[in-house]
Amino acid sequence: KTAALLLFCLLGAAAAAEPYQVEFEITLKKGEKAKFTVEVYPDWAPLGAARFREIIDAGIWKAARFFRVVSGFMVQWGIPGKPSAAAEWREKKITDDPVAKSNERGTITFATSGKDSRTTQVFINFVDNKNLDGMGFSPFGKVIAGMETVDAIYAGHGESPDQGRIQSEGNSYLKKSFPALSYINSATLVSSTPPKDEA
Repeated sequence: KTAALLLFCLLGAAAAAEPYQVEFEITLKKGEKAKFTVEVYPDWAPLGAARFREIIDAGIWKAARFFRVVSGFMVQWGIPGKPSAAAEWREKKITDDPVAKSNERGTITFATSGKDSRTTQVFINFVDNKNLDGMGFSPFGKVIAGMETVDAIYAGHGESPDQGRIQSEGNSYLKKSFPALSYINSATLVSSTPPKDEA
């Protein structure tokens, strides 16, 4: 009974997890860096929120490219730049979350290749894409600062980069064939509440 009660408490704590923030520092183009901040809401999509935290803690997005950028639609990233990491995480699929929030401008959502297929690829909606709601795309957070940075991510290659080659060859393929792509320098968990004044 004690073990069951503990499990129940742990599950309850996970379900009631507090929102948290992640700050991205990115290179938009050579010599130009900028930042944006995402706030994650576990009550919108608990499994997606937990996976996003896992990705940030693992640090697998360092130098990852924004490889699919469709103006008037969304910007997508998430395949690790190292093929070994991409191969490992490609197998770590998570179950779908019900759609509790619409895919409005600035929301962040996991990409999928079918039912229960989410891994590490996410996208931010440039516009309201409510048509995605009925297709099972479940937002788990939103951009709360720096949306102008997101809007400025390099879009010149559109959907040209081949995801299969990104998986197998990593950044060596993208640097050679699509050198202008914007990329992530760091993605850092930041406090969801202002630090207390200790004075």
